[in-house]
Amino acid sequence: MGDPLANGKRYKVILWATGTIGRFAIRTILDRPNLELAGVWVHSESKDGQDAGTLAGLDAIGIAATRDAEALLASDADCVMYVGPGTSRPKEARDDFCRILRAGKNLVTTSIPGLVYERGSLSARYTGPLREAALAGGSSLFSSGVEPGFGCDLLPIALTTMSHTVYSIRGLEITNYSEYPVAFDVRDTFGFGMPLDYQGGLRTPGALRFGWGAAVTMVADAMGVTLDEIRESCEFAPATRRIDAASGVVEEGKVGAVWTRCIGVVDGVEAITIEHIDRMADDFAPDWPKGRDGGTDGIWRVIIDGEPSFDAEFQVGFRPGENTSNQGLLATGMRALNAIPWVCEAEPGIVDALHLPLTPAVGGMRPHRDGIRAF
Repeated sequence: MGDPLANGKRYKVILWATGTIGRFAIRTILDRPNLELAGVWVHSESKDGQDAGTLAGLDAIGIAATRDAEALLASDADCVMYVGPGTSRPKEARDDFCRILRAGKNLVTTSIPGLVYERGSLSARYTGPLREAALAGGSSLFSSGVEPGFGCDLLPIALTTMSHTVYSIRGLEITNYSEYPVAFDVRDTFGFGMPLDYQGGLRTPGALRFGWGAAVTMVADAMGVTLDEIRESCEFAPATRRIDAASGVVEEGKVGAVWTRCIGVVDGVEAITIEHIDRMADDFAPDWPKGRDGGTDGIWRVIIDGEPSFDAEFQVGFRPGENTSNQGLLATGMRALNAIPWVCEAEPGIVDALHLPLTPAVGGMRPHRDGIRAF
């Protein structure tokens, strides 16, 4: 693997889709000395031909967005950053990935959480064509985000570098979803606003493993243990009042808080757990886990029982007036974007955070607060 910290290369990047994360990515790519925006793919006819800078809320930059994927993939770009929808259309996303990889383009994505590690979530039937396409194109695929991809998997692994003995690992994402606007994710997947006996979304058998089984498996492999099985649990708590959320109305008595657990069992013991404690209001489900100081939004917390014991936490969007949802989406996109140089230098195939070096934000240090801001 080449060294992106020392090789002086400038990597040409195609951005695939211009939703919230995509707009952040355009701004970041334009602001980085080691990255160059080589093109932008859009889905809608209304965006076709618009200037990429305009789509990102900036002045025009002379790069027109296009729906012509063939032309983009025929270019000399090094990498595609794919941030289109994936969880609602996994087969279609995989077809896109294979097309990109076979064209010889490296690929980073936030769209399929189960791809953060090759085992644990997705079957070989799903990942096999991706590996074949990557080998055929001499390209690499990397999937990441703030969670999974960092907060409840890579951060715990990093903490265990200081461990003598580890008895159990808990990674917790603690979030308020009232400002998250994607109705399908919030309602159909998580179940917010649904009746308390709703059995779809994350209560569907296998759904939690699809999302977070790969991350649990990555932690297990890092610890050198084999999982007996991966268990799932999903609890609902009612909204105690009506909420007008960004994704729609949540009526009193409907699902107002969701606690999911994806559990890796080692030697019969529930040893590695990724938990999501999600609320529509800070006072819903008051007895459920919170941050160390009682926080309920934008928090990732890792609790390791062992010698020594650890209770570590970080929060995004902690300053007054910051939109935690957007801050979390920015962090998610940057996990993929900042890895581009290392993914381009990796051997062909599916790569993961356990086997890549750290991927810092090269060129992102701005002591004078200059450059292009994300917000």
